[in-house]
Amino acid sequence: MTRRPPTPEPAERAKSIVVRRGPVTLATPATGDGPDPAPVAAELHHLHSDGTLSLVFGSDKADQVATADGSLRATSVVELVDVAPVGLREPARGLLWITGDVRLLDAVEAHDRALRIAERTPHPGLLDVGHGASVLCVHPVSVVLSDGEGTEPVRLPEFCAALPDPFSRWESRWLAHLESGHPEVLCELTRHVPPSVPAGPLRPLGLDRFGLRLRVESPAGDHDIRMAFSRPARSLRDVEREVRRLLGSPCTSPRATTSGWPVSG
Repeated sequence: MTRRPPTPEPAERAKSIVVRRGPVTLATPATGDGPDPAPVAAELHHLHSDGTLSLVFGSDKADQVATADGSLRATSVVELVDVAPVGLREPARGLLWITGDVRLLDAVEAHDRALRIAERTPHPGLLDVGHGASVLCVHPVSVVLSDGEGTEPVRLPEFCAALPDPFSRWESRWLAHLESGHPEVLCELTRHVPPSVPAGPLRPLGLDRFGLRLRVESPAGDHDIRMAFSRPARSLRDVEREVRRLLGSPCTSPRATTSGWPVSG
């Protein structure tokens, strides 16, 4: 009998996408009878402990996403893209949609908000606040996550309370090093790829405390595989130990899945 490998809870996966700081766009509804305006890319974003989301835009974009007086507009959608840390042919590995009301902060509020953000996550774009850049505040009303595990809503209290995966902030460096510096490891891990998956290069896709995610890029398409750790990792040493275990384990593994479906060992 097989079972699905463990994965982080949806709220944790959603919070991890936020802290990885991939591309972010804001889509707002039309103000009249015309078509909806095109989504506008933010310079940076920051999620606060109360669940509100700050977005920083250049001065040429701020008037596209909020009224001139900064009043609340109709519900808008923030899209955050979770981009793979290596150059995959399909780089997006997840999407997060945060729907809410948006307000353009005045100069004083924007300056104070930029200082608060800089204390936690410094960014050169914050230096432009008050000198061309503007800050918008989004008050979420719903959160929807779409990734390799499926598409599902995330309850706001759970989203606000969740912590990101402990490896979410540095997995990019680790996975990039795995591909560029240790191709032999990826070659050995192909032993766990189910026979039903067409042959192709094995690429690093993701890392969390429960295991590795890898992608087979074959001529027939992409196939994602999760290889679970024997226990949740809490440190880099734990990750390295679990990878060594995977390298020394039998060729067939009940802990590997492809595209979310169990594979018998």
